[in-house]
Amino acid sequence: MSPRFLSPLKTFILLGALMSLLTACITNRSFGDGVDDTGADLNLKSVLLTDRNHDYADIDITVFEGRMLLTGTMPSDEGKAHLGNLAANTEGVTEVINEVVVGRKTSIGQSAEDVIIDERLSARFLADREVIRGNYKVVVSDNTVFLLGLAQNAEELKRATDWARQTPGVKKVVSHVLYVGDNRRAIRK
Repeated sequence: MSPRFLSPLKTFILLGALMSLLTACITNRSFGDGVDDTGADLNLKSVLLTDRNHDYADIDITVFEGRMLLTGTMPSDEGKAHLGNLAANTEGVTEVINEVVVGRKTSIGQSAEDVIIDERLSARFLADREVIRGNYKVVVSDNTVFLLGLAQNAEELKRATDWARQTPGVKKVVSHVLYVGDNRRAIRK
């Protein structure tokens, strides 16, 4: 790769890491949790960039308190399983939630639809003072909303889930949200 390509790539990665850290500052998570999650995300992405055995172009990686959510599509069951194994062996990952679907890559039209759903839902979360937006990661894949994060209580999780269900275009909502007092939060590699 040419030096011209590396500089924008490093800048992009650095900006993403900084945004993750800033988000951690306005949640029920520690600053260290944000740093650890960013590290786990970058560790797996660097492995995937060098692995030429499978096509990971349609994979999204989301990490929240060591819990790694994998979404998107893979062309084969073998590739999905391999990705899951790589994720499980990533430093800083305590749990892998493999929601990857085996099939064709997501179309540009579907990607655009998913982005619109994500933006609408994010706006709803931001407008609702009963939902701490920074405690949730929202991933939209093929009109399915995946929620990963940390709810204050059952009422907050219900509000967040209801907002997702009521967002136009959403076909399904899958929650991988823990509650603040869940003992799985304390387990870190």
